[in-house]
Amino acid sequence: MSRSGFTLAVLASSVLASACTDDAEPTNTPPAGSTSGDQDTTFDHDNSGISPWDLIDRLATEGPPSFTSHVHSCPKVRYGTLGNILKSFGVVVPATAAAGDVTAGGLYVTGDNALGVANYANRIRENVGISTSGASREFDIFAAAADEILTNFTNNTIPRCPGAVMFDAGNACQPSGITCLLGYQPTSTKMSSYINFCNLTITQASDPTVGKRLAIADILAAAYTCE
Repeated sequence: MSRSGFTLAVLASSVLASACTDDAEPTNTPPAGSTSGDQDTTFDHDNSGISPWDLIDRLATEGPPSFTSHVHSCPKVRYGTLGNILKSFGVVVPATAAAGDVTAGGLYVTGDNALGVANYANRIRENVGISTSGASREFDIFAAAADEILTNFTNNTIPRCPGAVMFDAGNACQPSGITCLLGYQPTSTKMSSYINFCNLTITQASDPTVGKRLAIADILAAAYTCE
């Protein structure tokens, strides 16, 4: 057989083999529905896109992404700033603390790594984004600080807003105290929401004192952790 004839024979055999392979039924296919989803098990994505006119209206209202990313971003509170916030409420922040110190100041001092403090020796700047461990430690700090802050409100010894009242004689939350915790004056609508939330926290707690501590910690978390 000539070389060209041999080549044609090989090509013909390959075509026949591939045809037989395509016609053969696979024997190891999984059961139907075991590897793919349907309308009941997957999220229905809208792939229709956005109208260019809607996009233009949104950019005109919200501004370009380079602007909105700064306005709507939520960086963590810097470590030094958090310490100043605690001190502004009259919370004692010691220079050093033992590992087992569960006061707000102790948790702050021993939680510097979790809170992303700068490591100047290794030329590592402070984290600008909040991490899971940092958020957890910050929640713990506010929960521990609530007792001291409650006492300082009762004794009118809050350095940042003297004269502010957090709770009246009937354990009802007051606007001046909430404004003090937030650090700004919310609108009347938002203030009503804060007051309702604060009062609900107290009434649903095991006792009013526990409810007051929870309310203070929750408002602080809402103000300083983007939650």
